[in-house]
Amino acid sequence: MRTPLVTVILPAKDAGAYIGTTLETLTRQFDDPAALKLVAIDDGSRDDTGTLMRRYAERFPHAEVIANTTPRGLATARNQGLAHVEGEAFCFLDGDDWMQPRRLDVLARRLGDLGCDLLRTDHVTVTDGVRALKPAPYPWRDAVASPRDAILPEDEPTMVDYPFAWAGIMHRRVLDDGLARFTPGLFTAEDRPWIWRLHLQARSFAVVDAPALLYRRGVSSSLTQVRDRRQLDFVRAMHEVLDIVEADAEAERFLPKAVWTVLALSSRHLVRARRMTPALRAEMRSGIRGLLGRLPDRDTGAVLARLDGPRRRVLASLLRSVGAGSADVGAAGARA
Repeated sequence: MRTPLVTVILPAKDAGAYIGTTLETLTRQFDDPAALKLVAIDDGSRDDTGTLMRRYAERFPHAEVIANTTPRGLATARNQGLAHVEGEAFCFLDGDDWMQPRRLDVLARRLGDLGCDLLRTDHVTVTDGVRALKPAPYPWRDAVASPRDAILPEDEPTMVDYPFAWAGIMHRRVLDDGLARFTPGLFTAEDRPWIWRLHLQARSFAVVDAPALLYRRGVSSSLTQVRDRRQLDFVRAMHEVLDIVEADAEAERFLPKAVWTVLALSSRHLVRARRMTPALRAEMRSGIRGLLGRLPDRDTGAVLARLDGPRRRVLASLLRSVGAGSADVGAAGARA
């Protein structure tokens, strides 16, 4: 039996309403089903997710189904899958998304042709049946480059603002170099430290065109829709981003981008926290206050001067409480 070309890591929890579509599309990626290895992780589902995974696993010569008796979270489940990678390439897929036919065939060939560590692609969102193309924020296609060159500028969307683990494919040397793992136990924002580590430490990447990955938005069980304690992991994830950047030899070059990301995401989470219980909202604000307190004052002030008014106003009281960018916060308040 041939060695698979691509290992697909598919973690899911309570995705029974969608995962049949997800798995069916994997049967249409290669002419030879042995070219694909399926590693499916049932992360403590209470519905028929695991049953559907096992049923489809029978259709692939290379397949493993891992069952967690209790949910361990997306980051840990993906790491479980990484331990079972075979072949030269691997990718991630979520249980409520799906692929157009031959996407992986195209990506595996392009990865070999270009000889780089990772490929990234555009994706398509699907909201109530309406599809919208979401381009990867990088202007060149099929051009091999250093991932570092796709981090800046700090005040425009770049590839570290496009952290979707499923939007591409990776060569197994990314795994062998220790760059593919996620921080265990993170229940949200797990892809933020992951994407920064990749772009600072991987050797080469490219953005390529390929048959689409379709990302289903508005799923009620998605962590983008819930307002519970798991959202607090955003703070821990962004602390790790700052740790990664500060340890880099070019930290001074990239810290403004990291600060921009922390401030932008903090403002978003502060708005979302208004729909949390008072206790969780207070815990979220406390965590963000600690996060803002470690930002370099010079970079914070420079970023604040370019943030729009609504985001400055959301951040203002917490920034004043930690003394970060205080002059710019005051000036922003006066202009508002």
